[in-house]
Amino acid sequence: MLIDGINKPNDIKKIPAGKYNQLAQEIREFLIEKISVTGGHLASNLGVVELTMALHLELDLPKDKIIWDVGHQSYTHKLLTGRKDGFDNLRKFGGMSGFPKRTESDCDCFDTGHSSTSLSAGLGMVRARQLSDENYTIVSVIGDGSLTGGLAYEALNNAAKLDTNFIMVLNDNEMSISENVGGMAKYLNVVRTNEGYLNLRDDIYNSLKNSSPKMVKGIRRAKNSFKQLFVPGMVFENLGITYLGPIDGHNIPALRAAIREAKKVRKAVMIHIVTKKGKGYEPAERHPARFHGTEPFIIENGIPRNPRTVANYQDIFSTVMCKIGEREPKVVAITAAMADGTGLKRFRNMYRDRFFDAGIAEEHAVTFAAGLAVGGFHPVFAVYSSFLQRAYDQILEDVCLQNLPVTFAIDRAGLVGSDGETHQGIFDLSYLSSMPNMHIMAPKNKWELSDMMKFAIQFDGPTAIRYPRGKAYDGLGEFREPIEMGKSEPIYKERDIVLLAVGSMVKTAEAVREILISKGYNCSLTNARFVKPIDEDYIREASKKHKLIVTMEENVETGGFGDQVRRFISREEIDIKQLSIALPDEFITHGSCEQLYKALGIDEESIAKKVIRRYEEIIVNG
Repeated sequence: MLIDGINKPNDIKKIPAGKYNQLAQEIREFLIEKISVTGGHLASNLGVVELTMALHLELDLPKDKIIWDVGHQSYTHKLLTGRKDGFDNLRKFGGMSGFPKRTESDCDCFDTGHSSTSLSAGLGMVRARQLSDENYTIVSVIGDGSLTGGLAYEALNNAAKLDTNFIMVLNDNEMSISENVGGMAKYLNVVRTNEGYLNLRDDIYNSLKNSSPKMVKGIRRAKNSFKQLFVPGMVFENLGITYLGPIDGHNIPALRAAIREAKKVRKAVMIHIVTKKGKGYEPAERHPARFHGTEPFIIENGIPRNPRTVANYQDIFSTVMCKIGEREPKVVAITAAMADGTGLKRFRNMYRDRFFDAGIAEEHAVTFAAGLAVGGFHPVFAVYSSFLQRAYDQILEDVCLQNLPVTFAIDRAGLVGSDGETHQGIFDLSYLSSMPNMHIMAPKNKWELSDMMKFAIQFDGPTAIRYPRGKAYDGLGEFREPIEMGKSEPIYKERDIVLLAVGSMVKTAEAVREILISKGYNCSLTNARFVKPIDEDYIREASKKHKLIVTMEENVETGGFGDQVRRFISREEIDIKQLSIALPDEFITHGSCEQLYKALGIDEESIAKKVIRRYEEIIVNG
């Protein structure tokens, strides 16, 4: 097989041009086979096989640089740079990352994981190249979905000033995770389908092949003039960026020719390519959103190997939102290109005029929500924890400062596993807790998520409800006291040790308590419910019967729930010792959540040992 001959960067250049299509087919078969076992981002990678091949054929890696926006489409790039063997442990603990990682290869020049960053990063690297008086090619690859993010336009605005080469490749597949929305999507749709321009472009390219240099210059000048007539808007050209395309993103010779032409331009140049997400695997072509980030699946039909049989938190949120939407006509829903992932698809289908997809633009989504709130509505912005941090300033300045009734439904909070550092939702409690007027809740189980959503909708101020990825916990269902602002929920009342747990950690705390009791220790368990405001009255009361309070959260320690409790105990000089169970203040790698819990010492056995050790120290030292 041709793929077996690729063991290091630039090995692709040894393969005859007549066998490129065969190699592309082998790469697709390889990716489908491996991802069907490990899970991962399939559809986006299948769509950029030829583009990646063309880039590697025309560039000299690692001297030349490729920045992959988001980075989940870098699997072919990893394969072509000699990391084929790493796919058996893709996204597993200790294995190869599903995103570019500078620590993994010299051919990964920039770590990515969030959207719309590649143009800014590439522009910075171009300026660094200039300042260092070096000569190499820099290419930023960005998807049309990522062009809904404002950061990309900020970069384009600055790129227009360049007097040196900078290649941007716009991978246009009409998709981000869900179908793209907004003006840029409509504009690109016109560009990619304008028959008059496409015919003109082909005629000009054919003429260029056999023309003299003087004729070439004239034809190019004419081509640029005609583009103004045939392509509506000419957004990139009007910004001062040379535009090439649209080009068939699965035609390797055409891609190579465009890259060669782009390398000659002494300014910023945009190569617009059109690709098909999921190309070469029928289930992924039919359902690209489902195969964006997929669990292991059966190759023959694309069906998951381990079908989900129980409701997850996204299902619960979806159901509750639809019921609230029926009762509360002033409730509106907002997503940042994640209607499917967050569970808002059903709300969209039922209440289309009250559903808004802002695209991959979290900053805009938050301030947009603030505007809706000022207009008399109660927006619910459903967003992954890792992506909400992109809108820090807007939450602080536009929502909290004005004390507006906006609810943030924070999905994938805590560890998410195999996507790794860029996607772990472990900072939200810290940065949201610092914001005046913000109120933060975390449900212990599926029923409490429902109750907290209903409570938040009736509250006249900013609220955040954070819940984890995956199966919704259905334990402790017999404990369902009404939600009251800032009040915790005692579950088991004993003495000596009290576990005060936040959200997903309540389930873990229940298991820790059983271990402690089996070893002869008395232990209470309380569901914190609120991270802000903390239940100060409960802490005062708990100090009368307990020697040790153990705070438990799936968030970094600094600025989190435990930090707040510690400051309160110190400030009030309350007579109780504290042990904080939280995640370390560091970026956490990829792997299954169970592996990560154990490695980080927040699994039930590790926590129980820490609690016993701390309690025995208190008994000995008084």
